[in-house]
Amino acid sequence: MKWNELNDINQLAIIDRESTSQKILILKHSTRCSISGAALARLERKWKDENNETLKPYYLDLLANRDISNAIAERYNVVHESPQALVISNGKCIFSQTHMEINADDLVRASQE
Repeated sequence: MKWNELNDINQLAIIDRESTSQKILILKHSTRCSISGAALARLERKWKDENNETLKPYYLDLLANRDISNAIAERYNVVHESPQALVISNGKCIFSQTHMEINADDLVRASQE
Protein backbone atom coordinates (compact mmCIF):
# COMPACT_ATOMS: atom_id res chain seq x y z
CA MET A 1 0.00 0.00 0.00
CA LYS A 2 1.44 3.33 -1.02
CA TRP A 3 0.55 5.93 1.60
CA ASN A 4 0.61 9.69 1.12
CA GLU A 5 1.89 11.12 4.37
CA LEU A 6 -0.35 13.71 6.00
CA ASN A 7 1.94 15.92 8.08
CA ASP A 8 0.93 19.51 7.32
CA ILE A 9 -2.40 21.02 8.28
CA ASN A 10 -2.49 22.85 4.93
CA GLN A 11 -2.83 19.46 3.21
CA LEU A 12 -6.44 19.32 4.39
CA ALA A 13 -7.35 22.02 1.85
CA ILE A 14 -5.53 19.99 -0.83
CA ILE A 15 -7.43 16.85 0.23
CA ASP A 16 -10.72 18.75 -0.04
CA ARG A 17 -9.82 19.84 -3.59
CA GLU A 18 -8.64 16.34 -4.56
CA SER A 19 -11.82 14.83 -3.15
CA THR A 20 -13.90 16.55 -5.85
CA SER A 21 -12.40 14.24 -8.48
CA GLN A 22 -11.30 11.20 -6.43
CA LYS A 23 -12.38 9.85 -3.06
CA ILE A 24 -9.76 10.15 -0.32
CA LEU A 25 -8.96 7.77 2.53
CA ILE A 26 -7.49 9.28 5.69
CA LEU A 27 -6.16 6.81 8.24
CA LYS A 28 -5.48 8.27 11.67
CA HIS A 29 -3.00 5.94 13.35
CA SER A 30 -1.48 5.88 16.84
CA THR A 31 2.02 4.43 16.70
CA ARG A 32 1.79 3.49 20.41
CA CYS A 33 -1.48 1.56 20.29
CA SER A 34 -1.53 -2.18 19.59
CA ILE A 35 -5.12 -2.04 18.30
CA SER A 36 -4.13 0.72 15.89
CA GLY A 37 -1.13 -1.33 14.76
CA ALA A 38 -3.31 -4.38 14.17
CA ALA A 39 -5.89 -2.35 12.22
CA LEU A 40 -3.15 -0.81 10.06
CA ALA A 41 -1.55 -4.20 9.35
CA ARG A 42 -4.91 -5.73 8.44
CA LEU A 43 -5.78 -2.83 6.13
CA GLU A 44 -2.41 -3.01 4.38
CA ARG A 45 -2.66 -6.80 4.00
CA LYS A 46 -6.10 -6.61 2.38
CA TRP A 47 -5.43 -3.54 0.21
CA LYS A 48 -5.14 -4.15 -3.54
CA ASP A 49 -3.12 -1.86 -5.81
CA GLU A 50 -6.17 -1.20 -7.98
CA ASN A 51 -7.92 0.33 -4.95
CA ASN A 52 -5.65 3.36 -5.41
CA GLU A 53 -7.69 4.23 -8.52
CA THR A 54 -10.84 4.51 -6.41
CA LEU A 55 -9.46 5.76 -3.12
CA LYS A 56 -6.30 7.83 -2.59
CA PRO A 57 -4.82 6.88 0.82
CA TYR A 58 -3.38 9.35 3.32
CA TYR A 59 -1.68 8.27 6.54
CA LEU A 60 -1.64 10.45 9.67
CA ASP A 61 0.64 9.68 12.62
CA LEU A 62 -1.66 11.34 15.09
CA LEU A 63 0.85 11.34 17.97
CA ALA A 64 3.26 13.42 15.90
CA ASN A 65 0.45 15.54 14.41
CA ARG A 66 -2.19 16.02 17.11
CA ASP A 67 -3.14 19.42 15.67
CA ILE A 68 -3.98 17.84 12.31
CA SER A 69 -5.96 15.09 14.01
CA ASN A 70 -8.00 17.69 15.90
CA ALA A 71 -8.51 19.69 12.70
CA ILE A 72 -9.77 16.56 10.92
CA ALA A 73 -12.35 15.95 13.65
CA GLU A 74 -13.57 19.53 13.41
CA ARG A 75 -13.39 19.91 9.63
CA TYR A 76 -15.16 16.64 8.83
CA ASN A 77 -17.52 16.70 11.82
CA VAL A 78 -16.42 13.37 13.31
CA VAL A 79 -15.62 12.40 16.87
CA HIS A 80 -11.88 11.80 17.27
CA GLU A 81 -11.00 8.14 17.60
CA SER A 82 -7.87 6.12 17.04
CA PRO A 83 -7.41 4.28 14.86
CA GLN A 84 -9.90 5.86 12.52
CA ALA A 85 -10.45 5.63 8.77
CA LEU A 86 -12.40 8.33 6.93
CA VAL A 87 -13.57 8.42 3.33
CA ILE A 88 -13.69 12.01 2.03
CA SER A 89 -15.72 13.08 -0.99
CA ASN A 90 -16.35 16.66 -2.10
CA GLY A 91 -14.80 17.94 1.12
CA LYS A 92 -17.06 15.89 3.39
CA CYS A 93 -16.66 12.67 5.33
CA ILE A 94 -19.06 10.17 3.75
CA PHE A 95 -17.96 7.08 5.70
CA SER A 96 -15.87 6.27 8.72
CA GLN A 97 -14.73 3.27 10.70
CA THR A 98 -12.77 2.88 13.89
CA HIS A 99 -10.68 0.30 15.66
CA MET A 100 -11.12 -3.26 14.40
CA GLU A 101 -14.08 -2.23 12.21
CA ILE A 102 -11.56 -0.79 9.73
CA ASN A 103 -11.86 -2.96 6.65
CA ALA A 104 -10.41 -2.39 3.18
CA ASP A 105 -13.41 -3.90 1.38
CA ASP A 106 -15.88 -1.68 3.27
CA LEU A 107 -13.79 1.45 2.62
CA VAL A 108 -13.54 0.73 -1.11
CA ARG A 109 -17.24 -0.12 -1.31
CA ALA A 110 -18.14 3.16 0.44
CA SER A 111 -15.96 5.07 -2.02
CA GLN A 112 -17.89 3.60 -4.95
CA GLU A 113 -21.33 4.64 -3.74
